Amino acid sequence: MRRYYFDLHNGDGPTRDETGVQLASRQSVALEVSRILLEVARDELPYQARAIVSITVRDDSGRTISVASLTFNNEWLE
Repeated sequence: MRRYYFDLHNGDGPTRDETGVQLASRQSVALEVSRILLEVARDELPYQARAIVSITVRDDSGRTISVASLTFNNEWLE
């Protein structure tokens, strides 16, 4: 198992993960990224018409190993 850090970038600016999470595989990292993005989307997107939320994943050596993002756009047509 290795420790991974999930830095959040959203409308509030960057939030650096100083704690990290112990995970065993790339699949576990991908599941954690999805969980975080969905949680942020649930909490923040209902209040915004447009948003981009991204997660930068670092390994225990500090190297960036993945970047994932979610783009939201809601346009009212009336």
